[in-house]
Amino acid sequence: MNDTDILHPIEKVILGELRFGRPLSLDTMASTTGLNIDQLRRGIERLKFKGCIHVREFSKTIISLGSNGLEAIDKGMPERRLINALKAGYKDLKSIKKSGLLDGRDLEAAVNKAKIQNRWIKQSTAEAGDRIFILNESADQTSQEEKLIERISKQSIQISDLSQEELNALNLLRKRPNFVNEINHKDIQLEVTPLGLQVYDRTDLLPKLSSKLSDIPIDVISRVSSAYPGRTHPLTDLIEEIKEIFVSLGFTEIEGETIQPAFWNFDALFIPQDHPAREMQDTFYLKDMKRIDTARSQQIQGVSQTHNKWWNYTWDLAKSERLVLRTHTTPVTLRYLADNGTENARIFSIGKVFRNEKMSYKHLVEFSQVEGVVTGSNVSLTDLMGLQTEFYKKLGIKRVKFWPTYFPYTEPSLQSMIFNDNLDRWVELFGMGIFRPQVTEPLGIINPVLAWGGGIERIAMLRFGLSDVREIYNNKLDWLRKIAKCQL
Repeated sequence: MNDTDILHPIEKVILGELRFGRPLSLDTMASTTGLNIDQLRRGIERLKFKGCIHVREFSKTIISLGSNGLEAIDKGMPERRLINALKAGYKDLKSIKKSGLLDGRDLEAAVNKAKIQNRWIKQSTAEAGDRIFILNESADQTSQEEKLIERISKQSIQISDLSQEELNALNLLRKRPNFVNEINHKDIQLEVTPLGLQVYDRTDLLPKLSSKLSDIPIDVISRVSSAYPGRTHPLTDLIEEIKEIFVSLGFTEIEGETIQPAFWNFDALFIPQDHPAREMQDTFYLKDMKRIDTARSQQIQGVSQTHNKWWNYTWDLAKSERLVLRTHTTPVTLRYLADNGTENARIFSIGKVFRNEKMSYKHLVEFSQVEGVVTGSNVSLTDLMGLQTEFYKKLGIKRVKFWPTYFPYTEPSLQSMIFNDNLDRWVELFGMGIFRPQVTEPLGIINPVLAWGGGIERIAMLRFGLSDVREIYNNKLDWLRKIAKCQL
């Protein structure tokens, strides 16, 4: 006896629906058989494995009305409301605005649609300079856009069911915000094979299926083949999680260039021009490349004077113009505060940074860094510790403490320490502090600036229980497959 001689009742029901030869979709099968989607999918997989059915995947795009489209059904399209205003005796922009039939947001768009696209109106100018609109005979015609939203309002429609005129109208509606929504819906189409018909003919269909089909049991312990669908990398998932945490804490994401002038990467951060970190063995410089428009003249002058005063040397503009692969994301956040004159803000930045150092189990040449920045008139180190504690808590890290340390551009400076249960000891994670006055004052930043950040790969090592950071990028399929999509 082979597999095709034994059919589960659910398989018999599916073959019974397909035996007439016409292809059926999953949605259609669900409505005609009374089986739920889970029962159908299980039966389909078994029949597909036995060669009794063909399965074809397809997608369809459903269009429905957005918020502005629903408003247009209720009040009329903006251009139609304009025509109604003209018919009511309002002839110029000023009186139309006063009528309340159209607000300023919709009025200009309505004029353009009615005049240029639909040619419902003409325009002349009064002695006072006001625009006066005159109705054309075509103003009573219903536009293709009006016809389409009227059709969509009655039921959701597949794009494939639209005529060419309706497709043209849809393209116009797409250019208008929130008029239509488009949802891509995936489905499958089933068709019986000759073998499936033979199997159905030689097996007895479940007599009338007198019991409810929803009561037919599914063998939940039978062995199924493993499936490895495409998925995002675990590190990408972690980065998205971190972004969501920052947003939940009231932060806004900003982005910046990967290639930075040394001015913003080092000088503006009060790092002296003879600091070891600026040497070739620690930093990737772009050979023979400079950027002369690194900053505004007053910013350059302020940084120059600060370096000359505090480091007791003559600051060299040429060194600040050299281009580097950024060694941290701080130049992005600092420049944002300096260029925008921001006095109160919560911002964060995530991106790749580069260090010219030897790779090891805890160091990479290229890695991802996250940085959070808060500025305000009354912010303090206590606020910074509280924010970082809450940030870790949302990542599932509850045991946190802070340790005094030194960073070139923050004072006071702290190192966050978290307890690693796998190692059974405290480990360093992020650096944090308040920007020194030598950083903020030359750039015209008025309020204190709190900042913290570090490598995302360090969090990934803790999250995934890794002892070598290089394992994150080894692309070992067995490791990638066993990492749970949702970490509990």
